[in-house]
Amino acid sequence: MNRQKSYDMTVMEHIGELRRRVIYILILFLVSMVIGFFLADDVIQYMQKQAEAAQIPWVVIGLTDAFKVFLLFSIVVGLVLTFPFALYQIWAFVSPGLTDKERKTTLAFIPGAFALFIVGLAFGYFWLFPLVMQFMTGIAQQLGAEEMYGMIHYFRFMFTLVVPFGFIFQMPLLVLFLTRLGVISPPVLKRIRKYAYFALFVIAALITPPELLSHLVVTVPLIILYEISVWFSQWTYRRMQKNSINNNQGG
Repeated sequence: MNRQKSYDMTVMEHIGELRRRVIYILILFLVSMVIGFFLADDVIQYMQKQAEAAQIPWVVIGLTDAFKVFLLFSIVVGLVLTFPFALYQIWAFVSPGLTDKERKTTLAFIPGAFALFIVGLAFGYFWLFPLVMQFMTGIAQQLGAEEMYGMIHYFRFMFTLVVPFGFIFQMPLLVLFLTRLGVISPPVLKRIRKYAYFALFVIAALITPPELLSHLVVTVPLIILYEISVWFSQWTYRRMQKNSINNNQGG
């Protein structure tokens, strides 16, 4: 009965429903960008006082560089504020096809996903970014080069490094979710471990400068995150098996 509404909808009605929810997400994203644009000045001043940026001479090279910095902040704020709402809209779109138990289970994942998104951003900004910046500026000093970074280059580099971790940190929750749905299992995760490591190595290469130390600084946390995901999968898998046995015995 819970799935009847989903079955009764035509393909065009499904497309219309999806279009409506995408529009909701885009509207909130645009509103959040406007909020981010007005907050950008205070946030930029705060970041300029951090140890990584305190010694950097701020310059704008192009006429539009200052505006681009504000725009970058607007986009990031838009992503952060829209992320949980987007997850809810996805849930609302698929929920008619779920049972009551599945609806409650999937809805409960949204707060955890948002929390992990924030933790990922914090990890990237407060731990990873300072290490990479320290290494990169150290190389410049060894060469005797005068450091003069454009603001847009600094913040673009920072966001390129930090923002992906908000999504990468969804890995444990995604694995937990797929395990509960029966799509994957701990034996599968262990069997594909070497391929997963290689994929994480490639991801690290895409979001870090082309040098080995920064690459390793990113790869190691990703591997740890994967192993945490495997542990979550094992824990969930054991609970599911135990519940299944108890239900069978009760029946």
